Order: sequence, then structure tokens, then C-alpha cells
Amino acid sequence: MYRIGELAELANVTKRTIDYYTKLGLLQAERSPSNYRYYTEDVLADLRYIEECKKSHIPLEEIKEKIQCRKECVGEEDLYNKAEHVEALMRQLHNELSEIMPVLEKINQERQRVISNKLTPQSKTLVQSLLQFMLDKK
Repeated sequence: MYRIGELAELANVTKRTIDYYTKLGLLQAERSPSNYRYYTEDVLADLRYIEECKKSHIPLEEIKEKIQCRKECVGEEDLYNKAEHVEALMRQLHNELSEIMPVLEKINQERQRVISNKLTPQSKTLVQSLLQFMLDKK
């Protein structure tokens, strides 16, 4: 169990951000008898997930739905729906990647390296996976 300051430090966000997410229902706090808020390890995972989603410009309302689905979706139909959603996101990324690939091919290797260095390792892995996905679909 973490107090708000500990949680903020572990997730590299502010206490105000945690308050905001809690008020929106994205995070759930447990209260102590002395009315302190405590957060579980699951909340820390949710907070990290929220921050990753925000980097992808996913709206908070959609993130809230995703968090609820992660906790509630257990049936085969839910899994199928989730897979369809992921495939739709992959198509969207494919379209965006298709738009930038011709531009990337026209710039020199040094500029390509600068752009590549701005991507996180997770983003680079995602792009590689997406490219493989595109090849598999052909």
C-alpha cells in the first residue's frame, strides 16, 4: 500500500495528477481509519498504464473504459472485441506509418537517426511489430 506521495514518486507524476485521476474515477483509493488515502500495487499499474496511454494521445474517458475493461473483460466475446479494437488501432497506425514512410525515405540517414532516437524503445518495438503485421497481411 502506498500513500499518495509515494505513489506519485513511483509513477513519476504529481500528487495533483493522482487527485485528478481519482476524482475522474480512473484510480481508486482506500481510506485508512484516520482518513489517509492508500493505493495498492494495482493502482500503481493502472497509473503507469494511464501515462502510457496519454503518450499515445488517448483521451482520459477512453482510458477509463480501457481500465474498466481490463478488470471486467474475461469472456471469449470480450476478448474477441478487444482483439478487433487492437486490430483497428493497428490499421490506424499502419495508415499513419504509410504517410510518414515516403518522407523518411527522402531524408538523409543522419536525420533518420535523430528522429529514431526520439522514439522510446517501446515505440521502436511497436513500429517493428506493425511493419511485420503489415507484411503478414499482404
